[in-house]
Amino acid sequence: MRKKIVAGNWKMNLDYNEGLSLFSEIINMFKDEATGKQQAVICSPFIHLHSIAQLAKGYSNIAVGAQNAHQAESGAYTGEISAKMVKSVGAAYVILGHSERRQYFGESNELLAKKTDTALKNDLTPIFCIGETLQEREANQHFDIIKSQLVEGVFHLGETEFSKLVIAYEPVWAIGTGVTASSAQAQEIHAFIRKEIAAKYNQQVADSTTILYGGSCNPKNAPELFEQPDIDGGLIGGASLKSRDFIDIVKVFN
Repeated sequence: MRKKIVAGNWKMNLDYNEGLSLFSEIINMFKDEATGKQQAVICSPFIHLHSIAQLAKGYSNIAVGAQNAHQAESGAYTGEISAKMVKSVGAAYVILGHSERRQYFGESNELLAKKTDTALKNDLTPIFCIGETLQEREANQHFDIIKSQLVEGVFHLGETEFSKLVIAYEPVWAIGTGVTASSAQAQEIHAFIRKEIAAKYNQQVADSTTILYGGSCNPKNAPELFEQPDIDGGLIGGASLKSRDFIDIVKVFN
């Protein structure tokens, strides 16, 4: 059975104390209200990682992750952070290929393939993001874009390594805009992703791969999105900054 995951991406928000306070609220609510086997993952800024990882100890269904990691193991890369560093503070996951990294920092599929290799080498689970822009969707290029991101970013991996990934589909036109892909649109892309995985590897790998939806997911639309057969949870942005909203999304899987 595929793992059901709700991952929060705090992005560049919350100072140190604000982050610890929010995470403490999330843990307490999760403990009291999340009765299923769903996994919650909080991907925070680097400053919070060690402290919230310590708070998460003892909670098997709560994990923490980074929002990025460098492709090199170490070196003269001022201002960057390595996968080994991320792992050393207790993180289990790392977001790679988020559309904001692709857009603002010019991260290519080739670079992300290297980052994925390094993350896996350091025993981090990549949440690998793919998705099309509004212009690409309107030009009917979305399937080609999704396929190329998979082929160039992660399909170089062997079956065993690929099976360690979580894939996140984020329609770029629905991130931070308040616009959400319809459940039918989201399901169509998730099914396409699973079909491509099956074609590259096999149906068993495809059926066991967790694919998340990321794109203005909130407590109101999460039930309809998560009931789709190929949507296994969400990569949550704005709603992850409010403990009540985040937990209400997690509870959809109860």
